[in-house]
Amino acid sequence: MSEEHVPLEGYSPVTDVQMTARAADMLKLLLTRRTIRDFADTAVPRETIETAIRAAATAPNGANQQPWHFAAISNPDMKRRIRLAAEEEERAFYGGRASEEWLDALSPLGTDASKPFLETAPWLIAIFAQKKGPNGEKHYYVTESVGIAIGMLITTLHAAGLATLTHTPAPMNFLREICQRPTTEKPLVLLVVGHPAANATVPVHALQKKTLEQIAKIWE
Repeated sequence: MSEEHVPLEGYSPVTDVQMTARAADMLKLLLTRRTIRDFADTAVPRETIETAIRAAATAPNGANQQPWHFAAISNPDMKRRIRLAAEEEERAFYGGRASEEWLDALSPLGTDASKPFLETAPWLIAIFAQKKGPNGEKHYYVTESVGIAIGMLITTLHAAGLATLTHTPAPMNFLREICQRPTTEKPLVLLVVGHPAANATVPVHALQKKTLEQIAKIWE
């Protein structure tokens, strides 16, 4: 049986010039986005985080199953537990789990097993992918759907004036335990959110983006 449909709203007519200008404005904004590892401990309103999560949850997704859960954490004790668990996994990663090729790729960023930002930043958002629904029903296109939502979350937070870090220690099962999530959910990303520290820097390597010709082919 076909589902009831309603008229489309939210798309006002725009000219080609307006479309191009809007796209250029968004590009200009996103060109200023940087992944950072030096956060200030300045507080960020809960309302800002909630609004950003609501924006992320508008992402397109398979069959509108919305297969995601966002665990937003400002509690110091929980952040401490997450840091200790993440650093344990990171020590194993840098101590032998990662290949030399992988470590060589990371070397320009200057990363190591120490992750103080997990406590310094005012918010951590753990994003979980739901493989099944509350009644055991299978979800479809889960990774793709949640990945799009994460991108929209990062974009919204940047537009709000905040910096982020996509932290992905592997494995991340400790997040499921700390955030009290079911085994049917897989933690994908631990997003660190806050204001940059006054002395925050980014490696020059991170500023080098591929050209349009390197990443796209336009067919007309």
